[in-house]
Amino acid sequence: MAKKQIITEIKIKSSPEKVWKVLTDFPNYPTWNPFIKSIEGKVAVGNNIKASIDGMNFKPEVLVYKENKEFRWIGSLLFKGLFDGEHYFQIKDYKDGTVTFIQGENFSGILVGMFAKKLDNETKAGFIAMNEQLKIEAEKL
Repeated sequence: MAKKQIITEIKIKSSPEKVWKVLTDFPNYPTWNPFIKSIEGKVAVGNNIKASIDGMNFKPEVLVYKENKEFRWIGSLLFKGLFDGEHYFQIKDYKDGTVTFIQGENFSGILVGMFAKKLDNETKAGFIAMNEQLKIEAEKL
């Protein structure tokens, strides 16, 4: 089974609480988020949510939802093993008024190799664009 990983990060002059507030204010995603267009549903560990990302709709399962620290889900295209992605957002607090926001995804499945170039280019660019906009929004608060 093919595997691929994307990791991006950005330093933000803000508190973990403010970054988390922007990250988890899902109704506002259309106003600032260039990558994830929407997240709907009750976000809690074990629940499935609806996410619209890069023109595709997914129903991932929430794996981790730790306030001000980490939000993680896993989703599959059609069925498990074809093209799976474990997407995560992490906030590292430096206790000096800054944090590092990390957004990454671990991909696996038989179609990963076929999508490798798109993941390296378009998907990674989407993560970076979202990170930059999250930084702008969090630093405004």
